[in-house]
Amino acid sequence: MKLQVAAVASLLVALAATAGAVTFDASNTASGTPGGKRFNRDVGLAYSKKVLSYASTFIWNTFNQRAASARKPVNAVTLVVEDIGGVAFTSANGIHLSAQYVGGYSGDVKREVTRVLYHEAAHVWQWDGQGNANGGLIEGIADFVRLKAGFAPGH
Repeated sequence: MKLQVAAVASLLVALAATAGAVTFDASNTASGTPGGKRFNRDVGLAYSKKVLSYASTFIWNTFNQRAASARKPVNAVTLVVEDIGGVAFTSANGIHLSAQYVGGYSGDVKREVTRVLYHEAAHVWQWDGQGNANGGLIEGIADFVRLKAGFAPGH
């Protein structure tokens, strides 16, 4: 009987955890470019989705937003690897990673992409004062998340 109660309790915990669950998706629209190929070879879509999930949980825990009602209303977080300049940017719940940056990065590109994804995931979950928060504050909070997670920049 105790085993059945424990099994039911664990099922209820699992169901509660998935209620209002966030989905994580990734795609590579630059897979024909050198950076897109390197992303596929050295990082991968499956790994990136796991990082987004881990980063989101880390962010929720860091800012005491464990309940879905305490967070921004985001149902899905997406990553797109694109043939764009720069490093990455986030718009709403979409993270855009530069294949050019990935292709030109010298060093452990998987670790670097992980760093970038923690920073950009922070932007997905940040409140920004309805667009009125200071840009330095927004970037500083995202950098804080990355550093607290143990992903200091490579530079």
